[in-house]
Amino acid sequence: MSSTLDEHWFTETFADEGSAFSLEITDKLLDVTSPYQHLEVYATRTYGNLMVLDGCVMLTERDNFLYHEMIAHPALFTHRDPRRVVIIGGGDCGTLREVLRHPGVEQVTQIDIDEEVTKAAERCFPALTESNDDPRAELRFADGVKWVEEAPEASIDVLIIDSTDPVGPAEGLFKVDFLARCQRILKDGGVLVQQSESPLYHSGSIIRELRRDMLEAGFDSVATLPFPQPVYPSGWWSVTLAGKGSNVSDFRETDADDLTGLEYYSAAIHRGALSLPPFMQRLLDS
Repeated sequence: MSSTLDEHWFTETFADEGSAFSLEITDKLLDVTSPYQHLEVYATRTYGNLMVLDGCVMLTERDNFLYHEMIAHPALFTHRDPRRVVIIGGGDCGTLREVLRHPGVEQVTQIDIDEEVTKAAERCFPALTESNDDPRAELRFADGVKWVEEAPEASIDVLIIDSTDPVGPAEGLFKVDFLARCQRILKDGGVLVQQSESPLYHSGSIIRELRRDMLEAGFDSVATLPFPQPVYPSGWWSVTLAGKGSNVSDFRETDADDLTGLEYYSAAIHRGALSLPPFMQRLLDS
């Protein structure tokens, strides 16, 4: 992937797929090079503020609720009683905010390697960071792969891998040995969820391989849930769940219906997302 910028438009190009996505910009709000990546924030005419990491669109104010709700709520409602949650990545803190909507959650630890992402979110996306002062929340800026390696066995209920694409700092988060370490630190009945790229572009590659690696790592069940995401490649995205001693195709539907204040997720959306399109199921099974 690559990006270009002229006076009025930011464009991200997906050369392998012969496609691109553009947003009309009105101002550049932030430009920071951290030890890990190049971070930019733009004001756009119709999508609010836009965050870009190493030339790739990360989120906008207009549509980030789709991703953040779908990476958080399906996993938490799949677990029978989530109390301790860990987020690897997620420096913009939108996933953290969604997890903290669940009153039964007692502790959420977020580990992101790049503090500059959180600083940018606090400055340019304040709605995403509004729960950072919740007493249940702990923010750490460290290597998530190393944190998982050192975490005690069977110590958490839900593990959320809220990563960028499987390149650069996030590459290690898509490896079978890392997934095996994730399985080790989950309690029995624990749930892992990981963002898993585009169903249209990656069902026969990244998503299929991730599901196979999850099972090889010792998980007992997997489920991939697609959802719309206009600013990501193809406009369609997914998360993949894995269960330790549990079936991730089942979830607490009544509790999911009781959660209010959301923009996209519901029990009906969750049920529908578990039913995959035939082309996607065919590629996953091949």
